Amino acid sequence: MSRKSLPVVLTDAEIIRLEQWIRAGSTPQQVVLRARILLAGAAGQSAQASALQLGVHRRTVALWRRRVCAQGIGCVWEIAPGRGRKPRYDTARVGQWVDATLQTKPAGSTHWSTRSLARAQGVSKNTIQRAWQDHGLKPHLTKSFKLSRDPRFLEKLTDVVGVYLTPPQNAVVLCVDEKSQIQALDRTQPGLPLKPGRCGTYTHDYERHGTTTLFAALHVVEGRVIGQCYPRHRHQEFLKFLRRLDAEFPSGKTLHLILDNYGTHGHARVQRWLQRHPRFVLHFIPTSSSWLNLIERWFAELSQKAVRRGVFHSVRDLQRTIAEFLATWNANPTPFVWTASVERILEKIARARQRLEQIEPGCTQSKRRNKAARRRPRA
Repeated sequence: MSRKSLPVVLTDAEIIRLEQWIRAGSTPQQVVLRARILLAGAAGQSAQASALQLGVHRRTVALWRRRVCAQGIGCVWEIAPGRGRKPRYDTARVGQWVDATLQTKPAGSTHWSTRSLARAQGVSKNTIQRAWQDHGLKPHLTKSFKLSRDPRFLEKLTDVVGVYLTPPQNAVVLCVDEKSQIQALDRTQPGLPLKPGRCGTYTHDYERHGTTTLFAALHVVEGRVIGQCYPRHRHQEFLKFLRRLDAEFPSGKTLHLILDNYGTHGHARVQRWLQRHPRFVLHFIPTSSSWLNLIERWFAELSQKAVRRGVFHSVRDLQRTIAEFLATWNANPTPFVWTASVERILEKIARARQRLEQIEPGCTQSKRRNKAARRRPRA
């Protein structure tokens, strides 16, 4: 006597997930078949009817109905040992391709492509592509980095991160910087708008109509930004912006400014003005550490959403666009929350230095120490 198949009860979310697996081109066909069995059962179709429709045995339909009732829909991805496509190349051969990718370069090029390595190894480019995917290799991609050589790096890092994580009482923390040389670019021809099946386009040619410099201060707690455009970025403009910040906040509050080591920030006239306004407390980030200033994160928002794709017929047009973005942002400000501790940052930097020292010993030392080592006479 045949065992009666169980009814299939699926939630709306599970039905949607099964339908997505069926539509996905990367889903294995055996998983697609199992998903169709479950959807047919959820629709009330009998096991016999499902088997006839899908071209499988009735016991196969009953098997997967029982498994899903006991384990959930995730079990359709299980593949029994020994089943499936057998690898054409053994692990030793694949290891040769990986070693070639990591340790060699093609003649006249800086890195391998799937086609060039496939020609060199005598296999298809799809085989190399699968090997790279399995080992997480992407020779065409690189990431840039910069390690600070500031001799007071730890002191400045601790100071700035401490201000982020434990803001002072009865004080305002502001991340201050200038985004200089923002270009007012006008395209020589109108671009094509976005439409279904096609992204928006714009011509590569452009006309320059001048530049502007945006001085900005990010309120760390509230997320709002105080900004002002100036034609240049000298100490005179920085003093004007400091005076605006002085007028923007109540006189009884201390203003803690986090900023970089740009020359205008330490100008003699700026220092004299700060001495006359002791409520301004400056916290300098280490050199080559702009990632430590949260205003840079807001500058990225401005560039991506308002400037990069913009078409500006004049500098005034560019400044108007920046002002509109500022007003829109401040209408619903979103603070950027700093979460990394000093210990986590130092651990990450230590790992980077260790890897670099393995490649080129002495490359992470300060420039002064490197010069002294070069001048040291040989024994």
